[in-house]
Amino acid sequence: MARTKVFDQDVILEKAMHVFWQKGYNATSAQDLVDNLGISRSSLYDTFGDKHSLFIKALQRYRKERIDPVIKGLDTAEDIEAYVKYIFETVKVEAVGTSRSKGCFMVNSAVELAPIDSEVGAIANSIMHDTEEALCKAIKKGQDQGIFTTKYPARSMARFVFNSLNGFRVTMKFDGSKKMFDDIVNVCLSFLKS
Repeated sequence: MARTKVFDQDVILEKAMHVFWQKGYNATSAQDLVDNLGISRSSLYDTFGDKHSLFIKALQRYRKERIDPVIKGLDTAEDIEAYVKYIFETVKVEAVGTSRSKGCFMVNSAVELAPIDSEVGAIANSIMHDTEEALCKAIKKGQDQGIFTTKYPARSMARFVFNSLNGFRVTMKFDGSKKMFDDIVNVCLSFLKS
């Protein structure tokens, strides 16, 4: 007779996401997962497949819960300038949410694995494309409203903001000072308005 699973898969997936986020894919062992998820190795593999499958599910969860709401917000924001600033604030809170900054799970994963793992690369490229598209539409809206400069195409400005956000996520791993954060946000917003 098969045993009934007595754990919430969503809770386990959330825990797995945080383990991978903290340690990275390669540094996370099966034992790390067992120890941190609170389930047996057999339950882990029976439920989620192998370590890579669990990692991909964790990335997909991260996108659904952390990235997609930001993208949707860009599509619906009335005050585009305030929303861009809000995005930076959100990234700051996520990046420095603990005493040891974890950075951004997606950026960390893309840097570690995208060049050698086509599935991670595809997820990262999808997020990059969708985020850039949303930023481009939002910036174009800001340009049409006279809030942002038309000196540069909205697409170029969206790429600059997206790159600034990702650079900020990496930098926050080793320098989480308020001054550094304020400088990046102020220069980015000034660029959009200049």
